Amino acid sequence: MNQYMQLAIDEARYGIGIGDGGPFGCVIVKDGVVVGRGHNRVLGHHDPTAHGEMEAIRDACARLGTHDLSGCDVYTTGEPCHMCLCACLWANVRRVYYGCTIRDNAIIGFRDEHFNEIFEGRKELGDFLTPLDRDACLALFDEYLHLPHTNY
Repeated sequence: MNQYMQLAIDEARYGIGIGDGGPFGCVIVKDGVVVGRGHNRVLGHHDPTAHGEMEAIRDACARLGTHDLSGCDVYTTGEPCHMCLCACLWANVRRVYYGCTIRDNAIIGFRDEHFNEIFEGRKELGDFLTPLDRDACLALFDEYLHLPHTNY
């Protein structure tokens, strides 16, 4: 298990535990140091853009005092939606490592797959999107599925 993906899973569990939103946690790493963290806060903040990746990008930029995350890698429990994927690209993130796939998100009630069909284009990104530790993230999704939660 990758240590940074474990931190993303821990971040997701924390967010689920306080009722902020779904099982999506994220950390951003630069030169072996975690420079940003975030979890899904859609419900907690009443903000549809408060996805784990967006929160981690905001955190990393604030901590580093920049809008440019060149040289940073993102570790996230779920394959980014198009909003988050584009934010990673705009921020100049080097690579995104994700656990569960867009299709896996549908299993727990999220509609990312619908938007993926509309926007497409992921194949053009090559190895920018890299799967990692899917089984561990699927276990997290399964935990979430068996907890009382709000679908949104």
